[in-house]
Amino acid sequence: MEEPPQLELSNLEIQNTGPDTRDEITACVDKVDDCPIEEVRLTVPITDDPTLPVLTFRTWFLGLISCALLAFCNQFFGYRQNPLYISSLSVQIVVLPIGRLMAACLPPKVIGIKGTRWSFSLNPGPFNLKEHVLITIFANSGSSYVYAIGVITIVKAFYHRDIHPVAAMILTQTTQLMGYGWAGLFRKFLVDSPYMWWPSNLVQVSLFRALHEKEKRPKGGSTRLQFFLIVLATSFAYYIVPNYLFPTISSISVVCLVWRNSVTAQQIGSGTHGLGVGSFGLDWATVAGFLGTPLSTPAFAIMNVMAGFFLVVYVLLPVAYWSNAYDARRFPIISSSLFMANGSRYDVSRVLDPATFKFSQSGYDDAGQINLSIFFAFNYGLSFAALAATLSHVALFHGRSIWRQTKATVSGQAGDIHTRLMKKNYAAVPQWWFLVMLVLVLGLSIFTCEGFGQELQLPYWGVLLAAGLAFFSTLPIGIITATTNQQPLNVVTELIIGYLYPGRPLANVVFKTYGYISMSQAIMFLMDFKLGHYMKIPPRSMFAVQLVGTVLASSVYFGTSWWLLERVGNICDPAKLPAGSPWTCPSDEVFYNASVIWGVVGPQRIFGRLGRYAKMNYFFLAGALAPVPVWALSRAFPERGWIRLVNMPVLLSATGVMPSARSVNYLMWGAVGLTFNHVVYRRYKAWWARHNYVLSAALDAGVAFMGIASYAMLQSRGINGVNWWGLQVDDHCDLARCPTAPGVSVPGCPVQ
Repeated sequence: MEEPPQLELSNLEIQNTGPDTRDEITACVDKVDDCPIEEVRLTVPITDDPTLPVLTFRTWFLGLISCALLAFCNQFFGYRQNPLYISSLSVQIVVLPIGRLMAACLPPKVIGIKGTRWSFSLNPGPFNLKEHVLITIFANSGSSYVYAIGVITIVKAFYHRDIHPVAAMILTQTTQLMGYGWAGLFRKFLVDSPYMWWPSNLVQVSLFRALHEKEKRPKGGSTRLQFFLIVLATSFAYYIVPNYLFPTISSISVVCLVWRNSVTAQQIGSGTHGLGVGSFGLDWATVAGFLGTPLSTPAFAIMNVMAGFFLVVYVLLPVAYWSNAYDARRFPIISSSLFMANGSRYDVSRVLDPATFKFSQSGYDDAGQINLSIFFAFNYGLSFAALAATLSHVALFHGRSIWRQTKATVSGQAGDIHTRLMKKNYAAVPQWWFLVMLVLVLGLSIFTCEGFGQELQLPYWGVLLAAGLAFFSTLPIGIITATTNQQPLNVVTELIIGYLYPGRPLANVVFKTYGYISMSQAIMFLMDFKLGHYMKIPPRSMFAVQLVGTVLASSVYFGTSWWLLERVGNICDPAKLPAGSPWTCPSDEVFYNASVIWGVVGPQRIFGRLGRYAKMNYFFLAGALAPVPVWALSRAFPERGWIRLVNMPVLLSATGVMPSARSVNYLMWGAVGLTFNHVVYRRYKAWWARHNYVLSAALDAGVAFMGIASYAMLQSRGINGVNWWGLQVDDHCDLARCPTAPGVSVPGCPVQ
């Protein structure tokens, strides 16, 4: 069966048409080049065939299986010492030959559904691009972490308390679906607008084109698909080295290799526990593991992130640490742990009443104040600044455009060629669908928090307040993400509920999940909406796939985590686990520490008048004012376009993913990103347009496939490679984690 002809709005097609048709298409082409973003014009095709089948049997079959498998695998591996994250990219590649095999083998039989007028064909024709996109959207739902699982984990594995499984299940579903509701409310601004271009989507668009479009190989070169396969094979073969044979090359510190007995030198040189001076990594996972692929991030955003990183890590942090601000030298220079005044780890059980599961003032008076590493303290301050800067930046730089878009939306004006094609060919999703979902989800959320003996500790007004915060923050943070590929971190939810309802750890994390995390989920859904927009997927098909995928993924994540928490003894407790057990839950430990800071002890005793770090609140004012001089300079010197590219929210939130991410990750991410998106983009633009995003996808896929293969065939059987110096997953800078204050004694560290 031949595929239906596609609507091609290109000069070649115009030349092959009759005079009347040519005039019509030429008139359309006059409006085709109106997308204001050059990267989009270079990457996204202006083609569409609205007759292609989309919600086919293949879409549902492969999509549901992909979603469930990714959800299970990512949650299963997420509790382990070395988490293995499998992205939707793997599914995007694997399902193509499976889909084509189904198209070649399945009969074109039409099957009717009893009692309805509905029917479907097992094989409606060749496996097409739109089916492939929708299956990938299914996979995106399965690969995205469900934050509510962290709440369940810390309750059962860290606080060692019970939680009703029905309450846990509804919490998991409602926090995800609330984000879907917010996404629907802001589609007009964050999807239809051509200025909201979502840079990371261009990687998938480029890969879809490489996999589906027939392309003539350039003389002496390769097609995009051939290039993808070559890089994929190379990445797959190479990753056995840093993943299994020689893990140390993921982070190499020259300084630590030279000065083996100096705490200060190792703090400066360590790429994993220090400043990372002279450190580097020969591993794509080091480049893209925490910050995402730099090849899909615009050069100006990379420059903002790296400027923020250098100012914080190489200016603010050394000055604060070696001047001993807040007794910084009693603790590691970079750490997310909580400490006693003497430098030892903080005993949380002393400040939490086991009978009421609330804060114990007498226990706190006995244990003393919580102390943070100086980096962790300043990182919270910078997150305060980033939040305030996001609001003022959007108001100053995008306020007028938001107002214009509001008027254009009301008057029904169209956007660029992609928006016009979507409006012309497909029915939009009615807004009331999203409104009904929001009302139902809010009702279920209140029922979950007020019912089940109020074990989640959050009252009904907390749910409504969290929903209001999510509503007001989705648009400004969505604008930042859609234009820079960076999402500023937000701690205002923990701060607000910590002051209003202190001493209750679960109330704090549940409030954050309904407030900030539902907004974060909305950003993810909007990004998928934009991918469907670029690939010309019917909006109602997108709605169905995202809704079903979200419910399925949440259910699988919940089932997998509950099974492991019940089945694995002493999970997440390394002190009680048998030797060699991988179930240490490193990410959940960070979440647990945050619940202690904001929920148990509360911000009043950390960042308020009763705490050591009250001055961090000045960062709110500094962040609100930070975009003003940039805006003023851009108005005074409009001919200097680079001034508008200084993005203070991105700069201030640059180190937000540290200390989970490390200095070496930032250094390698910035070096690779600027090489390709600044140097190569300027000097070899044709090569960049053809290969940049395909290169990114191939490197990611090779790492993912080799990670799965080496774990399944070797590491899961306890075969972890030859025991030699290079097998350590570290940079051999053990002293970088030591304090430098005189008289502080910590196991494994010299006393100064």
